[in-house]
Amino acid sequence: MRFLIPILLAATLLSCGGSEAPEAGMNKDMVVEHPDGPVRMTPIFHAAVVLQEGSKTIFIDPYDDAARYDSFPSPDMVVITHTHGDHFNKEVLAGLDLSRAELFAPAAVTAEADSLGFAKITTLANGDDAPRGNVTITAVAAYNLPPSEDSFHPPGQFNGYVIEIGGERYYFSGDTEDVAEMRNLKDIDYAFVCMNQPYTMEMAAAADAVLEFKPRVVYPYHYRNGDGTFMDTKAFAALVNEGDKSIEVRLEDWYK
Repeated sequence: MRFLIPILLAATLLSCGGSEAPEAGMNKDMVVEHPDGPVRMTPIFHAAVVLQEGSKTIFIDPYDDAARYDSFPSPDMVVITHTHGDHFNKEVLAGLDLSRAELFAPAAVTAEADSLGFAKITTLANGDDAPRGNVTITAVAAYNLPPSEDSFHPPGQFNGYVIEIGGERYYFSGDTEDVAEMRNLKDIDYAFVCMNQPYTMEMAAAADAVLEFKPRVVYPYHYRNGDGTFMDTKAFAALVNEGDKSIEVRLEDWYK
């Protein structure tokens, strides 16, 4: 699949700019029907998402301001990908009621989480599963390429996640490049895929990975670059649509 992207990219960039945040393309609450009932997905900010199903509430990488979570019930589960402050934000966590929440995170995070008030803490290494009733959380490797202990995201230390609810599978990339563990994912219904520089992957690499693992729906997120500009998510959508029209790309403004 990699050989298609340079050809598609050249044509796409002629018509797409890349320095401004995209306009919001959907309602901020996205209700997904699955066999066990509706799941509500709400984008919060950057890489933060809330999943709700019945009485269960899951926070993924809560970030920016605890006030963004005022309209949600206290979480039952908090899922954190890695130690960087835009994913593991202790100030935001300190402003949340975590008294009934179980934390799922890699060891580098759980080692620093004892004082944050979680009801339970579960450490997940790459490949680990954590079934909890009708929810299963699986940790997926997330790292920079080429693999290096000196990179922003060294191999074996941080996670992405597949969260399965009632037969629907939601993938949250965390901070990663287009690693084999991402490209080899199967049967993903909703994928949240990062792209930014210099920390994660280029937009074209993200599109190429999506074309390989073929989620039913993909949301580009975590697309603000280190210099404050934004990856071109419209160009990302064009690349994916050129490569496989069966993959639905949904654009949100994650920086409101």
